[in-house]
Amino acid sequence: MGFGAEFYKGIFKENPSFRLVLGICPTLAVTTSVENAIGMGLAATFVLLGSNIFIALLRNFIPDKVRIPSFIVIISTFVTITDLVMAAYAPDLHNALGIFIPLIVVNCIIMGRAEAFASKSSTGASIADAFGMGTGFTLALILIGSSRELIGNGTLLGFPILFSSFKPAVIMILPPGAFLTMGLLLGLFNYISRKRSS
Repeated sequence: MGFGAEFYKGIFKENPSFRLVLGICPTLAVTTSVENAIGMGLAATFVLLGSNIFIALLRNFIPDKVRIPSFIVIISTFVTITDLVMAAYAPDLHNALGIFIPLIVVNCIIMGRAEAFASKSSTGASIADAFGMGTGFTLALILIGSSRELIGNGTLLGFPILFSSFKPAVIMILPPGAFLTMGLLLGLFNYISRKRSS
């Protein structure tokens, strides 16, 4: 499979949030705004890219018995870099995302791609996979975050978008709104997938 095909599969065909339904905990928790969604998506993409590259490069040197612990050490290195850089240069975003930045270490998207793809593929293919999955995850977070922020606050990226007479549905920025939005978007993606395959 070429670079483009590996990249594109993460955006729709194997989208981590809407097709594989992975990484749902941060997806539901941090998408109260578009800014949080973008921050989390970029952080996860950086970790995914760095860990995929290193795991692909070292796949022939890591013994099977310590494969998973080795992956966790590599992933946690990139999570630590992300956490420290975000704390230094984007402290408000770092505070908003809170515990979900360190929890990227055990995010099943990152671990899943390390085990199922990077440990069995070339570095080039692993880079394409990381970019595709990271982009798909980021777009999913932005879609959920923009829906919740727009309906729940009447804003996008903090700027008022809807008319002043608009009455926000506050439930959308609360936990039930996350489940409602996710369910509706999952249904939409399944409908589109069925239409495309028929």
